[in-house]
Amino acid sequence: MTPAHGCDAADASVVSAVAEFRGGSAMIPASRDVVHGFVARLAERGLDLSDAFLDAARLVATELVTNALRHAPGPCRLELTLVDDRVEFAVSDTGDAFPTFLPRDPLRVGRHGLEIVTRLCGEVITKPHATGKTVYARLPLA
Repeated sequence: MTPAHGCDAADASVVSAVAEFRGGSAMIPASRDVVHGFVARLAERGLDLSDAFLDAARLVATELVTNALRHAPGPCRLELTLVDDRVEFAVSDTGDAFPTFLPRDPLRVGRHGLEIVTRLCGEVITKPHATGKTVYARLPLA
């Protein structure tokens, strides 16, 4: 499994990265590597991002990709795009079930991923498509 990184060829000003995963638990740490490389590219473009942003971005990717691994069969795609003052995470998978948002429960063990992503990003949006769904979240740069 080797993530494919690249810019959107249609617009050289767009900063994006894409990783296609076949499945398996190795895609979770690989997603963090994709985030690290993407944030490094943002820094090369002059964005001064804190270590806290990098940590939050890795956490968002980890949670979204982990959900795809646990709840959807088949491959998974992670796409990161700089959109204004945010980084958009788009995780596509082959599952047709939408994520379940559970109410806050400090006594619950596990299943806090979407709660964490929502806290960091403000909202999580899921859109269906012909072969599954894509889950979107936007993390503020500051």
